Amino acid sequence: MSSRKDFSEEVHKPLSRPLNRRRFLQYLGAVGGTGMVLGAMDALGMGIASAQDTPPNLTGQSNGRRVVILGAGLAGMTAAYELGKLGYETPILEARDFVGGRCQTARSGFSLTEADGDTQTCAFDNGLYINHGAWRIPYNHRSTLHYTKEFGVPLEIMVNDNPAAYALYEQSEGEVTGDLAGTRIRRMQAQADMRGYEAEMLAKAANQDLLETDLSAEDKEKFIAFLVHEGYLDSEDLVYKGTSGRGYEVNPGAGVQPGEGVESDPFNFTTLLRSEYWNLFRSVSSFTQQPAMFQPVGGMDKIAEGFAGAVGSSVTYNAEVKEIRQSADGVRIVYEDTRSGETSEITGDYCLCTIPLSVLGNIPADFAGVYGDAISSVAYTPTGKMGLQFSSRFWETEDHIYGGHSATNFFGSISYPSNGWQEQKGVILGYYNFGSTAVKVSNMSSQGRIQYALDNGERLHPGQYQAAFEEGFSVAWHLVPYSLGGWA
Repeated sequence: MSSRKDFSEEVHKPLSRPLNRRRFLQYLGAVGGTGMVLGAMDALGMGIASAQDTPPNLTGQSNGRRVVILGAGLAGMTAAYELGKLGYETPILEARDFVGGRCQTARSGFSLTEADGDTQTCAFDNGLYINHGAWRIPYNHRSTLHYTKEFGVPLEIMVNDNPAAYALYEQSEGEVTGDLAGTRIRRMQAQADMRGYEAEMLAKAANQDLLETDLSAEDKEKFIAFLVHEGYLDSEDLVYKGTSGRGYEVNPGAGVQPGEGVESDPFNFTTLLRSEYWNLFRSVSSFTQQPAMFQPVGGMDKIAEGFAGAVGSSVTYNAEVKEIRQSADGVRIVYEDTRSGETSEITGDYCLCTIPLSVLGNIPADFAGVYGDAISSVAYTPTGKMGLQFSSRFWETEDHIYGGHSATNFFGSISYPSNGWQEQKGVILGYYNFGSTAVKVSNMSSQGRIQYALDNGERLHPGQYQAAFEEGFSVAWHLVPYSLGGWA
């Protein structure tokens, strides 16, 4: 693949051939990077916003053409479903023995073999599961929500942000320091105090006309009123003294223990600042991470099942693609039955390939040189997940945490289920790691990974995690055949 420098030099040369859209976008990429390319594609009506938009109504006639689709993940099945409406023949080759790609759910009996040959079989109780692939749907993933509605896949709320969950940051050189290092807190304590102190400083500065902005007397009054409201400040002296929103020392009650409760004291500002617990929150959620999201009832693989009900008859399972060939007449795909070892071929007018680039780069194919080089140059993120089944839902009964995530600075986060409220048992996402941490943990045995998750989770839930543990199931996506990574 040509370097960015090559394109930059080329952009100053006289054009030796007409400037088509592809060449134009190459030049934009050389000058302004990916952001400029995506902006131009949107302006040209070529945007790639499928994650946000409902699918367009395709038009045209198939005229008996066949489109061979490689991969029965959601992308491949979406293509088959929409093209099938126009009469195209859409055979799908899938290397696994199930559909869904990385949209997977581990429940009793589900098996997964990683590249080193290690096989795990999930032994959770019936009705319990972990979404070890995709696991949450924001409101703006309109295409996904379009198909869950289309196929009648029921949804439920996924609690993605719970201020009552824990945080535990340990001492680290040059980062976390001070008296709060190594102290488990509720996330809402740091959030309330940091916002309160922030509002106090701004309100006092505005009151003394120290802000570098031109505010009328009326606007200054309204701004200070907002800060009093936002930070729970005393309206007289503009001081943050704590709030019930950070939790009580003694909770208010009724019945035999009536009373207003005893509010807790806020953390010292400097201590809180040095602890870096303020990394846990922002004023506004990101575009794809809202406090409340969606998940399919019963597991993320229910979406794949919905698609399979529509296009499943077109899928050839255990069909590992070995070659992708094309000519002026069409395409020819060579594949192997992973059970029998038998090799077969299928031809078509076109081929739509949804195989991850991390896998596709190792398959012999008739791609143009620059295109093939581009495929091989894309790196996929190492990432791993762990599901832990517990005999009791201690996080609810003892810690009063219902959904959301508890965060650490030493092994990531653990996530609590947003289903099965107040039942006897449940499954926690024991870790969700990336990069070098994911690689390190993936080198452990399956039992080693479980112990790693238990040892670290015990620090958040001392005396509960180890005692209530029953079963575990993990995945390292960069070691999973036909995926070889989480995302590009």
